[in-house]
Amino acid sequence: MKKVLLIALCAIGISFSASAQYDPAFRFGIKAGANLSNINGNDLALGSGTNAFNFKDNSDRTLGFTGGVFFRFGRNFYVQPEVSLSQKGAKFNFDNSVNDGKVDVRFSNLDVPVLFGVRIAKFFRINAGPMASYRLSSNGKLNDSFNDATNTDSKAEFNDKLAFGYQAGVGFDFGRLSLDVRYEGNFNDIVKINYNNATTAAQFGKKSNLFQATLGFAIF
Repeated sequence: MKKVLLIALCAIGISFSASAQYDPAFRFGIKAGANLSNINGNDLALGSGTNAFNFKDNSDRTLGFTGGVFFRFGRNFYVQPEVSLSQKGAKFNFDNSVNDGKVDVRFSNLDVPVLFGVRIAKFFRINAGPMASYRLSSNGKLNDSFNDATNTDSKAEFNDKLAFGYQAGVGFDFGRLSLDVRYEGNFNDIVKINYNNATTAAQFGKKSNLFQATLGFAIF
């Protein structure tokens, strides 16, 4: 029994030592983690008096999953493209005589960021770069809330399936393992309301932002 335990400890030590020496010029791996997302914009009021419908931002963030693959080319200076599935969303306040309370809006995206980074030490990195995000699906709660409150077919929806933005953050490498913490923002609105009043529709433009933490493992 002691021999088996000793062999296991030696194997773990050798594996850890090999992982610590791991520092290739190319990495391919998998990653997974969590998003804390929100959608910011202007507060919006429709109608007047007791029939007024008020939309208000909510500071609470929505928790979602993210996971995918990454490629890293280079050591001290590197390029890191990624492909991942990402759950995002926001919580809105909808207040009127018909509908009171918070609405949890969620949607799933296919994200493709391309990060340019520099390694400050062997284990510490900083990176930033553009990203494209394609919306795959949404839960439809934003549309339902508008229609219930206004008694009209407002066609509230995520009009633009393709959004462009950026990611920036820091990373830590421990052999094959990596930890990344990032901020993500959008250049274009991801939520627009097809409403019969053009001014109102324009005021409702919304941009997404999120904080992201992921753990990665380099397969080779």
